[in-house]
Amino acid sequence: MRLTRPMLALTGAAAVLALAGCGSGGDAKAAAVPQAATGSLEHLAAEVKCTPDIQIDADELRQAICKKGKEKYILATFSTDRGQREWINTAKDYGGYYLVGRKWIAIGHQDVVKSLRATLGGDLEVGADHSAHSGN
Repeated sequence: MRLTRPMLALTGAAAVLALAGCGSGGDAKAAAVPQAATGSLEHLAAEVKCTPDIQIDADELRQAICKKGKEKYILATFSTDRGQREWINTAKDYGGYYLVGRKWIAIGHQDVVKSLRATLGGDLEVGADHSAHSGN
């Protein structure tokens, strides 16, 4: 299956909105962070004890939904660093929390992403803050 970049960005944005909601900022620092994990989607999922529910299996992007307790999050792997960065830059416009490693990301609620970082390493990135638009 071949997906175009706009389709990948749209899929990612929808996933971010569905699982992470709008970002609200916050502290993105953690204490001891291991070196970022590497490997296939299945390898990363095994590291965090997830049975991945594969949603996209394309040459450029592989994406799965995982669960941690009652929370769901997304694991995605990319074929290129450039494709990953383009995806993140587009998806961050929709808010959310991102754990970023080399050619992979995890997307979910802030607490879930922070806990995944203890196992997978990586850098935390926060999407746009849309709290002023929430009507509260």
